[in-house]
Amino acid sequence: FGLLKSTDAEKEARKAAIYKATVHAIKIPLMVMETAIEGFGLIEAMIETGNPNSVSDAGVGAIALRSCIHGAHLNVMINMAGMEISGEIQEMREKADNLAAKASILEGTLVKRVKERIEGI
Repeated sequence: FGLLKSTDAEKEARKAAIYKATVHAIKIPLMVMETAIEGFGLIEAMIETGNPNSVSDAGVGAIALRSCIHGAHLNVMINMAGMEISGEIQEMREKADNLAAKASILEGTLVKRVKERIEGI
């Protein structure tokens, strides 16, 4: 934002630099979301084959993963605020929205299974 904007060339260079920096700022929390979603597989394994006395820890892990993903989703959204949503930005937005929705579903499913395991102890 501190780049010069006196001439048309400077304005275009500034606009391109802001876009590039903003895309980078969107990609970082999106990568966090993509990495964190993989953790649900580990949580599922903990529920199914882990120590029954620590099954509640698996539930807490599922809740923490969902929170991580939703927090990163908020960061994606704020970094997109005010941007024209088209092309690359639209793809990232859809991916982030889908990951957040998937995280909610996975968390709900896994916490339900944790509760069922607890009731069966």
